[in-house]
Amino acid sequence: MKAIIVGGGIGGLTAALMLHSRGITAELYEQADSIRELGVGINTLPHAIKELKQLGLLERLDEVAIRTYELIYTNRFGQEIWREPRGIDAGFDIPQFSIHRGRLQAVIHRAVEERLGHEAVRTGCRLGAFSQDEGGVSAYFFDRAGRHVHTARGDILIGADGIHSTVRNKLFPDEGAPSWNGIMLWRGAMEWPAFLTGRSMIVAGGMRAKVVVYPIAEGWRPGVKLTNWAVAVRLADGSAPPPRREDWSRPGRREELMPHVDRFSIPHLNVRQLIEETPEFWEYPMCDRDPLPRWTHGRITLLGDAAHPMYPVGSNGASQAILDARSLADKLVTAEHPVQALVSYELDRLPKTAEIVRSNRTGGPEGVIDAVEELAPNGFSDIDQVLSHEERAAIVKGYAKKAGFSPDKLSQAA
Repeated sequence: MKAIIVGGGIGGLTAALMLHSRGITAELYEQADSIRELGVGINTLPHAIKELKQLGLLERLDEVAIRTYELIYTNRFGQEIWREPRGIDAGFDIPQFSIHRGRLQAVIHRAVEERLGHEAVRTGCRLGAFSQDEGGVSAYFFDRAGRHVHTARGDILIGADGIHSTVRNKLFPDEGAPSWNGIMLWRGAMEWPAFLTGRSMIVAGGMRAKVVVYPIAEGWRPGVKLTNWAVAVRLADGSAPPPRREDWSRPGRREELMPHVDRFSIPHLNVRQLIEETPEFWEYPMCDRDPLPRWTHGRITLLGDAAHPMYPVGSNGASQAILDARSLADKLVTAEHPVQALVSYELDRLPKTAEIVRSNRTGGPEGVIDAVEELAPNGFSDIDQVLSHEERAAIVKGYAKKAGFSPDKLSQAA
């Protein structure tokens, strides 16, 4: 069997590794001229790291990432609403990693080239069209100038080409642009003195405006970490169309961001100074898409953000793409026919990810901050008088079960 994978992000690269580990040939096509270490920080949850560990990547991840110790939710005044240990410190056998997205991608990319060979990854190949018949799938790739550069033939085609997926667009040509909830996200990373445990993650404020800070790598000198920050602010009511695609991931403007930063006060670090001293940062509209009725069309299916783009809430985007890859690979080696495998994969993953997409729209686990801020917008003296521990736990732990990374679910997983 041979799989054609469109997209060289975390989902596509992981799918290539998963398929190879099960004896399935994979060829990966990326439209960029090279696979570069782009982006800033993300968190990858234990259920996803478990899959990467089984691929032999845990040691390499430890070299470039931080094992997250704790997660703290506060209101915008820095008053603590919820604190919990994460990863190993929460009782998992597998860590949670706070990591630079590009470095995670680089670890997986390096493994793909080592195991599948350099020729398995083709860059500068933009998907133009594909067709399928009873015997397989043909995909036609072009360069930036529109010249045909390659035709690939395989048993299946996997669209892992992100929220602006060409594969998804061809399967659902009338879907339209992604949905924007009116929230703009500014993100950056900076070498900064370690705060709290040096492995702590802070989320302050709710979906109307919040700041997130956590370390993603060791710094160049002791006591310093490469520290990721993000500020999300609601600028519109969600009825407006998203900014033009070419304006996504554009350099941020400090004069637009800093007035929003002043609303936050975190006692453990000077957020304003951290952001002011970050030399460059980027701006992104917070977008997703409605869950699809199906991903699979014969020998063609979707994976990762192409299948289920979601708001960056609850540390689930990259993690769910990795889980997609595991499920798809398992179905392909156990089914009698590739089409049967793709349908089985969709039945497994589509309902789970659709539930997370919908939950993230209401704040996911961070909705506990919204609940408290609605009841106590000017702060509080006793959090338990605002919202009991049991009520807060129901919000946070309920999301963990939906997303499949509660300790009991992970221990039951194969």
